[in-house]
Amino acid sequence: PAFLRFQRQFLLGYLPALAADWLQGPLLFQLLHSRGFLRSQIAALYSCGFASNLAFGLVSAAFVDRLGRKKSCVLSSGLCSVSCLLQLSRDFLALAAGRVLAGLGTSLLFSAFECWYVHEHLECHDFPAEWIPGTFSRVALWNSGLAVAAGLLAQLVAEGLALGPVAPFLVAIPFLALSGIFAGKNWDENYGKSRSCSKACGEGLRGLLSDPRLLLLGLVQALVESILLIFAFLWTPVLEPHGIPLGIAFSGFTAASAAGSALFRRGVTGRLRLQPL
Repeated sequence: PAFLRFQRQFLLGYLPALAADWLQGPLLFQLLHSRGFLRSQIAALYSCGFASNLAFGLVSAAFVDRLGRKKSCVLSSGLCSVSCLLQLSRDFLALAAGRVLAGLGTSLLFSAFECWYVHEHLECHDFPAEWIPGTFSRVALWNSGLAVAAGLLAQLVAEGLALGPVAPFLVAIPFLALSGIFAGKNWDENYGKSRSCSKACGEGLRGLLSDPRLLLLGLVQALVESILLIFAFLWTPVLEPHGIPLGIAFSGFTAASAAGSALFRRGVTGRLRLQPL
């Protein structure tokens, strides 16, 4: 019972932030296009978000350990909220700043929350380490459902409110506020080992170079992520001229992704006992 209460407390802080992140995906290209920007300018705005995510991702672990995991979770919600508000602007530099903040907030979203949970699970509550995968399996299940629901909700509010494609970004702000306030009030602070960002990056680089399999895995993962990011940029201009509701299409993509993950898990752990290459 104590573990289930702790797990529920984590999910109540983490899932709203994930929902807000998904809400910002379906209509971003359409929003920027409606502001009158060329496709090359939209590509530059996308790249601002990707670049800030990449650059901060190199030092995010050391930053989170030094600042504090709970503070980093609250900071993630704040950065993403400001990013959503900046989407109301028609100024290119303001929108670029919004994409940079979104990249920073997303980097914290996918590092600080999990680091906080693992530390609390092991160090503060002394629960068995074997229970950690169960929590993240539940997160993955909920995350798939939130992704599908976010596409439908984004389409609904974009059509139902006079604000158009910026509406999902404004709807995301209450979810971010809920996540930040809940974490700030109900979670305890914890810290990691204090180390410099250069030392953390050096350790990661040495780890990659010391094992060719890790380097190969990283390269393959980078290629896969590159394909997904290119797809995230191209799918809207391909589908929009045909009048396909973009939020519903987004829900279809995420539902297919969830189904593929479920089939993979079934193939690996079920009777077939398939082995990943």
